[in-house]
Amino acid sequence: MDRRHFLQIISSSFGTMSAFGSIAAHFWSRLAFADTEKSAAAKSIIFVWLNGGPSHIDTFDPKPGVKEGGPFKAIGSRTSGMQLSEHLPLLAECSDHFALIRSINSREGNHVRAQYLGHTGYAPNPTVQHPSLGSWLSQRFADTSAELPLFVSIGGPSYGGGFLGVEHNALVITKPGDLPENAALGLGVSRERFDRRLAALTTLDDRFAKSTIDKKIDGRRSVYAKSVRLMLSPKREVFDISGEPEATLKRYGDHDFGRGCLLARRLVEQGTRFVEVVLDGWDTHRDNFGKVKKLSGALDGGLAALLRDLEARSLLKSTLVVCLGDFGRTPTINGDDGRDHHPQASFAVIAGGGLRGGVLLGETDTHGARVTRDLVKLPDIYATLATQLGLDPSEMTMTPAGRPIALTDKGVAIAALIKSP
Repeated sequence: MDRRHFLQIISSSFGTMSAFGSIAAHFWSRLAFADTEKSAAAKSIIFVWLNGGPSHIDTFDPKPGVKEGGPFKAIGSRTSGMQLSEHLPLLAECSDHFALIRSINSREGNHVRAQYLGHTGYAPNPTVQHPSLGSWLSQRFADTSAELPLFVSIGGPSYGGGFLGVEHNALVITKPGDLPENAALGLGVSRERFDRRLAALTTLDDRFAKSTIDKKIDGRRSVYAKSVRLMLSPKREVFDISGEPEATLKRYGDHDFGRGCLLARRLVEQGTRFVEVVLDGWDTHRDNFGKVKKLSGALDGGLAALLRDLEARSLLKSTLVVCLGDFGRTPTINGDDGRDHHPQASFAVIAGGGLRGGVLLGETDTHGARVTRDLVKLPDIYATLATQLGLDPSEMTMTPAGRPIALTDKGVAIAALIKSP
């Protein structure tokens, strides 16, 4: 009997007995963890989130010669048949490092729902809070001795641990380049005094735990323990990018997104498994072309520098880099010179982690309104990422209520992106 069959039997037996649900989940995750690194092509993910929904037509899927295509010119790239917006010249020059998917289709045209789907691979469901991909990695690779967090979000809150618990939420960095806020001992608080405070907190926690049966107590203790390890570790200097060469800082860009990309590279070098970097402002119902031009400049410099830097440091082969947003934008240009929500067609850029570079997958029609070839769903992208990380996209984990949930919502890995053994 193979491992998956055995675990399915265990899971189905425990599924109706909530008292044993957490035992099954723990047993399952530990066995899965034992196999993970043996087959993993990738160790880490840098997840670039374009918040608000970027116009695919004005960035990675230009439609030259069409009225709805807008004023931007299309330029060639190092990949045959792949044209990009004229405002993405640096990415065009390194397109051999990434795969571009132009055929993502979704039903979620509301920001909140689309962002949930984009971070978890599931549409929102009122009966369960799904974990984000960063939280799945935090849970699978949990290490009580780690001094740096396994899951970091730069410039945005990301999505949390869901039913996996608050201990698998991201450490949020609001200002990339600076040390995390409140990471030093308080004014006038010595190490000895700090240790006494921790001991007092442990005593109070123990008393409270005896009077209640609540798993959230363990989650909160884990969060405190992670915080203390970071506070006391010299490794937290990784967050301070001021020591980087001036040429490196300039290459990434003098803006928060560029600094966030540079910090992401530094973190994966130190073993962080999932880093999200947010570039906000893509909700372009008004002045679409002015805003997209400015945002494209930041994206082009920061993301291209990240890809080249990872490659130069031999990190790209073990680091997945993913770039996507809420949804695409309408071919129609509205009365405010903007484009509106359009989930029927959007894009993703995926690089590294054992995936093929220089690949163009999928196609939209002449106006960019609908997918005409190689349709891809977001769960398929998550299944691809999970596969490269050595995880089984269909493997079930028990929620505390005894409900089996897979890492992806019936996602299937995209074979065209995966290198042959």
